[in-house]
Amino acid sequence: MITRLEAGGPNAIAVTNGIVGDEWTLWIVELALTDGLTQYNEWLNAGPISTAVLTTRLTRLVQADVLNRESGHYRLTKRGRQMWPILLSMWAWEQKWVNDPEANLPEMRHGKCGKIFSPLLACEACDSVVAARDVRGKFGPSGGWERSIPTGVTRRRAHSGSRPTELVTQTMALIGNRWSVALLGAAFLGATRFGEFEQRMGAPPTIVADRLRTFCDIGVLVASPNPQRPDWVVYHLTEKGRAFFPVVATVIDWGHRWFQAPEGPALRLAHAGCGRTFHPRLRCSECGERLRGASVRVERSPVKACSGT
Repeated sequence: MITRLEAGGPNAIAVTNGIVGDEWTLWIVELALTDGLTQYNEWLNAGPISTAVLTTRLTRLVQADVLNRESGHYRLTKRGRQMWPILLSMWAWEQKWVNDPEANLPEMRHGKCGKIFSPLLACEACDSVVAARDVRGKFGPSGGWERSIPTGVTRRRAHSGSRPTELVTQTMALIGNRWSVALLGAAFLGATRFGEFEQRMGAPPTIVADRLRTFCDIGVLVASPNPQRPDWVVYHLTEKGRAFFPVVATVIDWGHRWFQAPEGPALRLAHAGCGRTFHPRLRCSECGERLRGASVRVERSPVKACSGT
């Protein structure tokens, strides 16, 4: 069932990023999707999660209609089951661009062709493989910067305790903080100057500077002299940054499908190649076929011993 949002309130982008921008939430959904976990103690025994964190995240997922609680079991709703493209896109980006040996990311095997694959982003309308430069975006009727920024942060910092055993560390650096989400959106919508980021994010200059520094440190943005004012700098997405677009696209598409504002969509995306509204679909890199949740098998290496602090 679709969630109807309040007029003038947080839009689909804000609500969705409030859900997916939390590593424990993603971990819970991942194990429900891939391992079929449904009981509280199964998640508690699967990783270094505390009872307080698990209880809070399960409650939020039930409230968001991602999980349904019945007779002591937490089962994915249709909304929850359709989060698989988001997870696949995150894993693929981390594997290619981060390659953290401690991440223990799963491999993805396509049941139809039997091969390990990396998902390709394609346009639903014309089935062409697309990149970030092929898609044009602008705010829709319920868009705007203030309505699109998540209202809170739930992600646990690395120094504050345990982390999931399957990590998407740099992904969380990009979407696990409300100001990071805002800066990422501004970059994909064409902001390049400090003042543009500050205006669109509505954040204090110190926060903008901190987020820009973080994005540059992990190689998602690069700073270079401004051609008009060499004493100033401009920020551009790197190849690594542009490659994060499948995550952005699948998150936005999932959010628009399940959280709808009365005014209309928060963001309008169009595929420059065919001129039609862009909806992302994933294809197998090995056989080219469209991927379906039921046709993807997740394969993991044995989990290393891990204890919380």
